[in-house]
Amino acid sequence: MKKIYTGIDLGSFSIKIVVCEVVNNKFHVLAASNTRCKGIQNGIIIDLEEASSYLMKAKKNVEEMLGITIDQAVVTVSSMDRTFDMVEGKTTIEDENHMVSSNDINNVFQDAVLGRVEENRELITITPISFQVDDQEAVKDPKGLMGNNLSVKAVITSIPKENFRNTIRLLKSCGIEAVDVTYGTIGDYYVAKNPDFDKGISAIINIGYSKTEVSIFNKGIMIKNEIINSGSKLIDKDLAYVYNLKRSQARVLKESFAVSNTRYSDVNDTIELTNKAGEDIILNQLEVSEVVEARLVDLLRLAKKQINLLTNREISYIIITGGISELAGFEYVVENIFDRRCSTLDISTMGIRSNMYSSSYGIIKYFHNKLDLRGLSYSMVSEKEAVNLISTKGKTSNNFHDNIISKVFGYFSGE
Repeated sequence: MKKIYTGIDLGSFSIKIVVCEVVNNKFHVLAASNTRCKGIQNGIIIDLEEASSYLMKAKKNVEEMLGITIDQAVVTVSSMDRTFDMVEGKTTIEDENHMVSSNDINNVFQDAVLGRVEENRELITITPISFQVDDQEAVKDPKGLMGNNLSVKAVITSIPKENFRNTIRLLKSCGIEAVDVTYGTIGDYYVAKNPDFDKGISAIINIGYSKTEVSIFNKGIMIKNEIINSGSKLIDKDLAYVYNLKRSQARVLKESFAVSNTRYSDVNDTIELTNKAGEDIILNQLEVSEVVEARLVDLLRLAKKQINLLTNREISYIIITGGISELAGFEYVVENIFDRRCSTLDISTMGIRSNMYSSSYGIIKYFHNKLDLRGLSYSMVSEKEAVNLISTKGKTSNNFHDNIISKVFGYFSGE
């Protein structure tokens, strides 16, 4: 069976969709799309009808690229008002030979979350810290071990049920089933992670369009998360105000002309624009980049302060992602704010060589890892459609039923 997964990141400015095929634990991007959207704010659906029209455009764009129907996906949800809880569970091993199976893992997860999620909240993630079979040494993956009882220690997170339901409604309106849901920052972590990340404390900073999200991970488990209501759209506002431009002009100026660090700007590189007053103005790259850099410094300092508020433990790695981190010279601004432990994410995967895809690509990796732990094999595309896939590996475009979760993983919504 071909393992083909779709990841959808519902952002405030754009919807990112990535479709991957996993072969021998290697992820091959078949298609990717970045589509401007409205009706979504900080990952929360504020206008279902408007958001639905944009998601449908993004969906059709990818379907045309691949020649198949996108009707299942793993999707990001907002981490606004999320909670963290430590839980424990225990179950009797079912197998007559007393060998731990994927069913036992699902059963112990169900026991761990039973009665732990309030009625007005929805369970989003359950991340195991460790498993233990009888009195044996704790392990990360207990499948195949022998014993009578399996126990688990885990961290669970939940969000307001209404936020979750609105996301599911949005997907249903476009003919998409949410096979799984998770936070975008978990996707960021799965793209950035290496074996050293899982040994200590690390932080992920994602500078989005309307927000900056800061998350702390302890040995690969998200333990703290905070949203700063400031993002890259402030750069658009700054440029629009300073030069009396339309917001759309300011955005193009930021994305196609400015650099992040004035040391790498060229005063002789100029652009001519007509401002809102109808005046023709000539701007040079140095002066435009000064405005951009000032705002980036402010955003990074806010993120750094938030890390210090979230934890006083020593951070081994800090990774920064988000579309704005692709701006030329960004890494040099980072160096001026953080020390050597901090670096900018660098996605080198063919077809999505941009940090704007870190969440939509990463949640696919997260989902695959989740399946692997539970000993499950799954594809979001039927064998018939997989055979009919248009050969589009690495292609990218810049135009751009609730219970399925319970059925696949057996512990969401208390089922």
